[in-house]
Formats: sequence, C-alpha cells, structure tokens
Amino acid sequence: MSETQVPNRFSIFHRGLAKGPAYEAWREGICRGFCRLDVGPTDDNRIDCHNEFTLLHTVAIATPRGGSARFARTRPLLNDGCDDLVLVFATRGTVQVTQGSKAIEITRGQMCLTEMNIVGTADLTQSGSFTTTRFPRRLLLQVAPSAETQLARTLGRDLALSAMIERYSALCTDLAGDLDLPGQQAAAHHLADLVGLVLGSSAEQKELVAWDGIAKARLELMKADVLKNLDNGKLTIEAIAKANALSTRQAQRLFASEGTTFSEFVLEQRLLMARRLLLHEQGSGRKVSDIAYTVGFNDLSYFHRSFRRRFGIAPAEMQMELRRRH
Repeated sequence: MSETQVPNRFSIFHRGLAKGPAYEAWREGICRGFCRLDVGPTDDNRIDCHNEFTLLHTVAIATPRGGSARFARTRPLLNDGCDDLVLVFATRGTVQVTQGSKAIEITRGQMCLTEMNIVGTADLTQSGSFTTTRFPRRLLLQVAPSAETQLARTLGRDLALSAMIERYSALCTDLAGDLDLPGQQAAAHHLADLVGLVLGSSAEQKELVAWDGIAKARLELMKADVLKNLDNGKLTIEAIAKANALSTRQAQRLFASEGTTFSEFVLEQRLLMARRLLLHEQGSGRKVSDIAYTVGFNDLSYFHRSFRRRFGIAPAEMQMELRRRH
C-alpha cells in the first residue's frame, strides 16, 4: 500500500505474508517503481516494512522501518543498466549487507558504499535498520574521484562526520516537500559533498573541506538546531557550534557568509514564529506575553520594540486585526 504526500516524497508499506496481491503490488512498487530492487522477507516468510522515499533532483533517499525485509539487487535486475552508487547507513543495531560474494557488517553510525551494477542485499531486521542514499555514479566521482576504492567496506570512523551526514540526510527528507528544483539540486550536491569527505583520499578530503557545499550543509544544520530550540531563551552560538563539532569562530564565519550574524538569525526566526502564532486562529485568545516567552524572548519590552520595528505594527494590534477579520 502507498501513501502519497508530495511529488518528491512518498511512502509505501506492507505488513503480512510475502505472497498475495498486496505483497506483489508493494514488491512491484519497490522493484520497478522506485528502488530498482526486489524485496522479500528476512525470516518467517513475513514482511514488516514501511518505506519512506525522498527524491532530491538525481539523489534518492530511502528510509525503511520495521522488522523484516531483504532488499536485493538481483541478476535479472542488472539488465536495466543502472550503475548508481548507494550509501547504506546503519541507524540502529547491526545491519548485514552483501556485494557479490562479499558480506559486510555495519553497526550504528557506520556506512557501506555499494553499487547497483553488482548483485547485493541489505537486510532490515528486528536487530538492525538503515537508510540508503542512491547517487548517480558521476556525481560522487566528481566530488571524490577515488570513491570506487571504498566500495564494499565498512566506513565511518569519524563519528562527528557520520552524525553530520545522518542529520543532513534527515533534514533533506524533512524539507524535501518545500524545496523547488534548484533547492533540491543544491541539497543533493551538499549531501554528496559530505559523503565525499568519507569516500575521498586525504588530498580530496582537504580540498572538499574548503568547498562551499560543505559550509552550506553545516550552516543549514546549525539553522535547523536554532529552529528546534527557539523556545530556549538562553540559546547561544557556543552551544549550537559545539553541537555541530565547530568552534564558535567557525560558526560565526558561516553565518557571516550569508551576510548575517547568529543573533540576527535567531531574532528574525523568533519574530517570524511569534507572528505565525499571533495570526493563527488559536492564537487570538493567547496573551502576547505568553507568545513572546514561547518563542524565547525573556524581555517583553525588547520583544515589542523588535516586533514593531520588523513588521511596522505592535503585536497586540496584529492580534486585534485578526479578531476583526474573524
């Protein structure tokens, strides 16, 4: 069964025996509809799997959840000529991956690079889950020309980098529906740049660190952390930088690269959130002070001054206007 949300993000699931019309429809959707993979159970002839798919321009992210599904690139499927590279990222427990006759075991936070022109499998089980990101081979080789030397082996010794890749991949999935085509393309390239840091040689890694795509990805992750913590009136750039394995100075430079500062970004996002709450129908009965504190303002007079300066109207006046309209 499938659930369609937005054109570049959808989900499909099956729970039950690995036979019958429902299973075959799900299998067909996985195999020819998106993943170019066959799928069967890992044990007991039952499937328990909910797949979420995100398409970012030419990069595809798949997040299977559940306890029983084996995704297989079978020999008959190789006839489609796809030679994409796939990064398998273990998100829980231990995951078994095969490439040809080689078996690779990865644990939480570890990765394995596979290729679609070789038979292989990845197992979703009760004891291990994963995500996959499928890149056009050309895209990854542009970023890290030596990437093919890292095929079918355990990757991910740099825990901070692994965490960054996992978080940015999740961020891309969350925001996919709001991105236009140029935005999707930019996010796909930023993700490829991050993965290139894992796959590239030492010389390639040094070159990649200076690339704009890495900086953009790191900045987007910091922005996401800010948005998740707007209610924290004591939010500091030191805390955000530390959470992203950066120095305070590095974090300041990343915000400066967009012509702003950490404090300006936080203020802007708090004001925008306050306006959304004030204009929401349920916000018409809330006290302005309650909304100000909800979005992280500790000083009410500062909130009122900043709000009027930004929107040209006092918060209470905006709230009254909403009441008149309703």
